[in-house]
Amino acid sequence: MKIQYKDKTLQVDKEISIKELLKEQIAQSKYEIVAATFNNEYVNLEYIIKKDGEIKLIDVTSKAGMRIYRSTLIYILGMAFERIFPNNKITVNYQLTNSMFCDIDNTEVTEDMLTILSVEMRKIIKKDMPIKQIVMTREEAKKMYNETDTSKGRLQYDLKDNNEIYMYYCEDYYNYCYSTLADTTGKVKIFELVKYQNGFLMRYPASSNPEQMPKIVHTKKLEWAIDEYDDIHKILNVNTVYKLNKLVEENKIKDIIMLDEALHEKKIANIADEISKDRNVKMILIAGPSSSGKTTFAQRLGLQLRINKIKPVTISVDNYFVERVDTPKDKDGNYNFECIEAIDLELFNNHLTKLLNGEEIEMPEFDFHVGTKRYNGKKMKLEKDEVLVIEGIHCLNDRLTNSIPKDNKYKIYISALTVLNMDRYNRISSTDTRLVRRIVRDYQFRGYSAKHTLNTWHMVNKGEEENIFPYQENANIIFNTSLIYELGALKKIAMPLLEEIKPEEPEYAEARRIINMLKYFREIPSEVIPANSLLKEFVGGGSFEY
Repeated sequence: MKIQYKDKTLQVDKEISIKELLKEQIAQSKYEIVAATFNNEYVNLEYIIKKDGEIKLIDVTSKAGMRIYRSTLIYILGMAFERIFPNNKITVNYQLTNSMFCDIDNTEVTEDMLTILSVEMRKIIKKDMPIKQIVMTREEAKKMYNETDTSKGRLQYDLKDNNEIYMYYCEDYYNYCYSTLADTTGKVKIFELVKYQNGFLMRYPASSNPEQMPKIVHTKKLEWAIDEYDDIHKILNVNTVYKLNKLVEENKIKDIIMLDEALHEKKIANIADEISKDRNVKMILIAGPSSSGKTTFAQRLGLQLRINKIKPVTISVDNYFVERVDTPKDKDGNYNFECIEAIDLELFNNHLTKLLNGEEIEMPEFDFHVGTKRYNGKKMKLEKDEVLVIEGIHCLNDRLTNSIPKDNKYKIYISALTVLNMDRYNRISSTDTRLVRRIVRDYQFRGYSAKHTLNTWHMVNKGEEENIFPYQENANIIFNTSLIYELGALKKIAMPLLEEIKPEEPEYAEARRIINMLKYFREIPSEVIPANSLLKEFVGGGSFEY
């Protein structure tokens, strides 16, 4: 067999694991190697090579590597917990900054409990035990589920055409993970457990600095928004994919959809009411990461403002770019249109001040072909019953509107903060939900393939991490655009697009990872999505024009 690794071709004359084949390279790596890709598919280091292919090692400095690190740490948390508290059940709820919020059923977590749990986790990690993936037939899995009181990995079995059921074993502990795990428990040494609310945070390092625990960043507004949404869906008893699928199978999903959409409408109306009560507010600033549903949110908020006798008037930051010759460049010499220095802040603030003072301005229109602002006689003046609505990546950064008094501004951060879990130990990341939204929207409205979307997603994330996330706590309010049913509704469009990506293409690994998440959702027909839903911004056919 011929195996490609970096710029070398290795001749292999027998079946061999990646771990054994690249033993020297793994040992010499500066950072912990937690997994690999073989022919553009994520695999454990114990993966046995049986054919020609290309290997790429994954360390903890990559997003994929840290995702595997986090999943492995959750696996070890479950193992330690079952050993110490065999009669209790734990749930990994959602992700906060470099941490996962967990709680224990009907139990208030104490510092003593966390100390005991942390000690047991460190024992497991120190022993550096192998984590092995075991494959069962449907009959073997059926026997296991009949004989044991467990729902671990049950979603696999519920897929009728799924003939192989996977489980990860470490000594006498087993569990399922919907992504790749590290090959041994010793790969995830850095973590801490911190009491939080009635549960705790399992903290871990960032891929940008994997050898050191980051400082705790308090994101109270974000946490409140997630907690509120999580509590509502627990009350509705639809906080896992299994429960969501049951509602689809029993033709009850429409009720949940209507409740979910009613929640959105109520919260948007509450935001409009709050704005209307404060007559100092003359400017609404909306920011959020890609595919959060900002366009539909702004239009729905506008309708609620009109009910309160306030007329929204939009102004586009895109018309205030600096001249092309003055546009900053990144380290590779490419124009950086996402940094705040790409905006003509002086002119923008001058125009905003004039508008708020009741003066008339001539609006520029930016010509992106030649890279300059043009003035075509378009005038603008803000009337007493009007309010400016500005949407953009820098809207929560005070530098964008530094000349405008704080009392005149109302800032809104919106994002799809997913609270749906696959099961107790496997959650769905908010970033993945937004990625599926973007794959669908890029195809529906921009003619882009899923391959293109996946290829550029890391650059989108980089811009968000630099220009949006650091300012989210500056918002007056955070609006969660997530809909508990959305992945079931997006699946029908997204799956065929992802399946078009070929094994030889670099995006294949991420495509398979997303497919392996979406395949567990029962499809939800788009006809049951209300016309004014935020989801229509991605699937099309909504009340608003995009």
